[in-house]
Amino acid sequence: MSGPDGKSVMHAELKIGNSMLMLSGEWPESGAVSPQHLGNTPVSLHLYVEDADAAFQRAVAAGCLAEMPPADMFWGDRFAKVSDPYGHKWSLASHTWDMTGEEMAEGMKKFCQSSGFLNP
Repeated sequence: MSGPDGKSVMHAELKIGNSMLMLSGEWPESGAVSPQHLGNTPVSLHLYVEDADAAFQRAVAAGCLAEMPPADMFWGDRFAKVSDPYGHKWSLASHTWDMTGEEMAEGMKKFCQSSGFLNP
């Protein structure tokens, strides 16, 4: 649905899998501002997909900026991150294996140490 000026987006629906996202363009006068307006975003949209690698490639081909290429993560997901042309941050994941709490805790410790989040 176009806005009153015939150019802006007042309402749009984006279907991903069986999920529907409802969104609009930036309308500062109504309090709806973009991440570009803010200079960053406090939100990340997390989307589980059948194939995180393929979804990442499609997103980048469609104009998203690759933030983190797909990788196997310590919590059992294949995980990637992109930002769209409007500044929204997206994480894409496919669950690949189930982890015990102990395995996840050990994996998190190793991840944080190798990433510099924790001092050795």
